[in-house]
Amino acid sequence: MQWLLGGYQEPAAAATSTFGIMASEREEFSLSGPLHLTVVDWKNAHHRRSVAASLVQGVRILERDRQVKRQGSQALAPPWWEFFHFQLIRQLVDDVDSSIFGAIYEFKPPESHYHNSVDESPRYVIAFRGTITKPGSMSRDLELDVCIIRNGLHETSRFETAIQAVRNVVATVGKSNVWLAGHSLGAAMALLAGKTMAKTGIFLQAFLFNSPFISAPIERIKNKRVKHGLRIASSVITAGLALATKKSYQNSRSVDPFATLSAWAPHLFVNPGDHFCSEYIGYFEHRKKMDDIGIGAIGRLATQNSLGGLLMSATGRESEPLHLIPSANLIVNLTPCQDFREAHGIHQWWRPDLHIKSKLYNYK
Repeated sequence: MQWLLGGYQEPAAAATSTFGIMASEREEFSLSGPLHLTVVDWKNAHHRRSVAASLVQGVRILERDRQVKRQGSQALAPPWWEFFHFQLIRQLVDDVDSSIFGAIYEFKPPESHYHNSVDESPRYVIAFRGTITKPGSMSRDLELDVCIIRNGLHETSRFETAIQAVRNVVATVGKSNVWLAGHSLGAAMALLAGKTMAKTGIFLQAFLFNSPFISAPIERIKNKRVKHGLRIASSVITAGLALATKKSYQNSRSVDPFATLSAWAPHLFVNPGDHFCSEYIGYFEHRKKMDDIGIGAIGRLATQNSLGGLLMSATGRESEPLHLIPSANLIVNLTPCQDFREAHGIHQWWRPDLHIKSKLYNYK
């Protein structure tokens, strides 16, 4: 359960901080950060991805600094945003355990760095960390992980704090100047915030690293025919149950509930070796295959619903399955990983030697 949907990082050799506190070198920007990005080209997808991931890591280290009482010059978090000329404007704090789960950053580049690509940069980035399995935040983080499994993250006070922060920033500077970013549990938070805003016609850039997808791990099956058959069967059952409960269509004139969200295409960063997020690969590929074999209507209906969500709705319980999204820019890391922990970690996403496959899926 400790690694469930969490931000667990791959163990690494320890380093001694200036204050004499042992800290994982994964927390030290000078040892593990993307130091090669001395100049950021905001038109470059690798650069945008690396900066977004670094800002998310900055939130995690903010919380670790709080937990072990690293302050002032001993704090390890600031380099994760200062290197890219961001300023920390506000920490987002959970009202249950007082842990730092998010941060609002403002981009403040020096005049010497102004060039054409700066026009593509965000003005603000709102970032959310993943689960930290350390005293001080673990209990609350794992409680929220369970909320994701139960499709109930939208009912938590942490999300209420997050979405209010997003609304306030957007109201101040406009939607075109704001990015959302998160890893694992934090990616779920950013995804839910993005969906909530998209339902009102506000489409924010979102960078979602290893966002959890709650379903049977069909993607791990090696036999493609078996995997495809199971997905078809699952789609037929899901679509049938959706029609039976009249969840998606009340009559032939009903509006497609995905239509209002289809213009929003978050950046989904997925590793096939991470079973918490790898189902996104099959989720989008299968929908296209259903179209190819002439049963796209079933595929589209199934992709809007989850069996768990339908069963909850049938019993009168409100449900918000996070992983059900109509469109996305799916970025898959094909670089070999040693184990699950590396496949789930955020550090992979700023490596300069990534072998990735990217595809935009638009809902039709």
